Amino acid sequence: MAQNRFRAHLKMGVAFAMTVAIFSPARAGESSGQEPEVVLITARPPDPVGSKAFSTTVVSEIQLRSSPLLDSALRQVPGLSLFRRNSSLSANPTVQGVSLRSIGASGAGRALVTLDGVPQNDPFGSWVIWSSLPSEDIEGAEIVRGAGAGPYGAGALTGVVALSERTGTSAVVDTEGGEIGEWRGAAAGNVQFGRYSLGASAMYMSSSGWIPTDPAQRGAADTPLSLKATSLSTHGGVEILPGTQVTGRFGYYNEKRDTGVRGAKSTADGTTGSLTIAHPETAGELGWRIQGWFRDTDMSNLTYSIGAGRKTTTPAGNQYAVPALGWGGNAALRGTLPWLDWEVGTDVRLSQGESRELFSFTNGAFRSSRFAGGRTLVAGGYAEGASRLEDDWLVTAGVRLDEWRNYNGRIVERTLSTGAITLDNQTSDASGSVPTARAGVRKGLGDYFVRTAAYAGFRAPSLNELFRAFRVGNNFTLANSGLQPEKLTGAEIGAGDDNGAFTWNVTGFWNQISDAITNVTLATGPVTYPGAGFIPAGGQVLQRQNVGDIRAFGVEGDAQWSLSDALALRGAFNLTDAHVEGGTLAPQLTGKRPAQTPRWTITGGIIASPDPVLTLEANVRYESLRWSDDQNTLRLGAITVVDTRVNFHVTPKIDVYAAIDNIFNMEVGSARGADQVLTIDAPRLFRAGISYRY
Repeated sequence: MAQNRFRAHLKMGVAFAMTVAIFSPARAGESSGQEPEVVLITARPPDPVGSKAFSTTVVSEIQLRSSPLLDSALRQVPGLSLFRRNSSLSANPTVQGVSLRSIGASGAGRALVTLDGVPQNDPFGSWVIWSSLPSEDIEGAEIVRGAGAGPYGAGALTGVVALSERTGTSAVVDTEGGEIGEWRGAAAGNVQFGRYSLGASAMYMSSSGWIPTDPAQRGAADTPLSLKATSLSTHGGVEILPGTQVTGRFGYYNEKRDTGVRGAKSTADGTTGSLTIAHPETAGELGWRIQGWFRDTDMSNLTYSIGAGRKTTTPAGNQYAVPALGWGGNAALRGTLPWLDWEVGTDVRLSQGESRELFSFTNGAFRSSRFAGGRTLVAGGYAEGASRLEDDWLVTAGVRLDEWRNYNGRIVERTLSTGAITLDNQTSDASGSVPTARAGVRKGLGDYFVRTAAYAGFRAPSLNELFRAFRVGNNFTLANSGLQPEKLTGAEIGAGDDNGAFTWNVTGFWNQISDAITNVTLATGPVTYPGAGFIPAGGQVLQRQNVGDIRAFGVEGDAQWSLSDALALRGAFNLTDAHVEGGTLAPQLTGKRPAQTPRWTITGGIIASPDPVLTLEANVRYESLRWSDDQNTLRLGAITVVDTRVNFHVTPKIDVYAAIDNIFNMEVGSARGADQVLTIDAPRLFRAGISYRY
């Protein structure tokens, strides 16, 4: 099925490339032999008006080289994390959603990830398949903290990770190998000639992994993780009229994992595509942009329960297919008045998907099947304006209105031997309207600035949260078709200096998530629970619920100092005091810290070139303790992880490098079960490679 989808969308990609090539009228001057004007062809949207009034951090291409995994490189931004401490090298696809500010991580993620304006969150679960985004193809990332609202739309609850694809004429080739059977090869390039632009990327990596259970607690049920991942993409563009550009992108990804329990496996694959037509704003002329996109994805999870002493495993569930299709579009119009920069726009996102599963394993076979799925829609419009007044004032404000809808939901269970339906639950449709807004003020004070902002945003529940139950080890999580959207309100005040060799900024913030969706413990094994079956001792039954509020006060800051061409330092921190107000639905959570959210995160880095042929790099990340569960009983201790890399510049374009990740072999606890068994992230790993950059 996945191969058929890939072939179908490959044909679409080829058809698009042919369309771009044909739909390219000659411009004045070309027929007479004159050289055409070179215009940078890019799908990248312009910065939102008034963006400097909000808390933003830019991660450069150099910083992204620190790790072969894009999500690991982005963790240099404190408060940015996947659901757990482990990276996409070992994390199941269903927990690769990204969140910001340590307000409350979730498997679905509470931040929106975009690539040149196109959402990268999965249409079924809102997680991000990071292996589909090789860092070689990414030119940089801008992190916008706080509710996105405005042009970013729904999903940007705690902020936005805005990725930019490589543009201009450039090329990167990187290959490396290392411990745990790691091998990775990647290449990305882009060429621009006249009014045409073509680019492509490819990546393959494999790893035989490590056993992700604390060595003192391992049993025969514990096996090494493994990963095989492939991604391919191509993009192109053409200036069809003076200043009017058409760009398109087509991509494919596939990954296969052994998940660390004997017999347990997962897969994820998908195809993506987008088409953008844009006319940049110029003096006296409006700018506009129209973009359409799709994401066609599938995944599977084969899970096992673990016996006493971690000696045996028994099949627990076989989610053999989770096909989903997401599609949408956006349009914007922007212009400038003598006293105002403005933008108005609209966007829509639709998703449909289903989970197909076998469960109730007894006497050597699965006895039941479950189908669960439905559709969601989010559509909205916005208007934003920014005015730059005298004395270096920037004032910006925007409003937005979204309509959300969950519909056509259904859960059907059957007995495999007879085909008899044992459950047929058509869930109630739900819908609503959510107004949001954001505003900010920034004042320049010579070399410094001060700013303040307030905002509101929301995130509608994903199909995964609404309909898909799942099992990990002995823990079973129930879906909840009655979930309501999460809403965030917040305010912040900051100051800094973004000019010169030494730049810094610091921000104090208050955020509150209302109707926060989190996993709530319903029962602890041994127990037989409706919908979950038998849960042995050490296991838990959980359900996704709107638990009330998550309230957070915090301070964040970062600084970068380029002492010379040979030495640069950076440091950043995030301090978040977050707690849950469980309300009447989950009063037992009131006062507890959200699961998987540390109070302190501190990062730092150094790049030194003591010799023209040598560059030394080191990055450090500290996290205070966090809790693995909603009840704050399963403790994950503080960690300090140091990564190093040595680059030998063989030529100006070729580097040979060696790197050690987690050089002090810190045991990084990523999860702890009710039986106190600790799941750990990667140990110390050595890798070496060669790279070419043009």
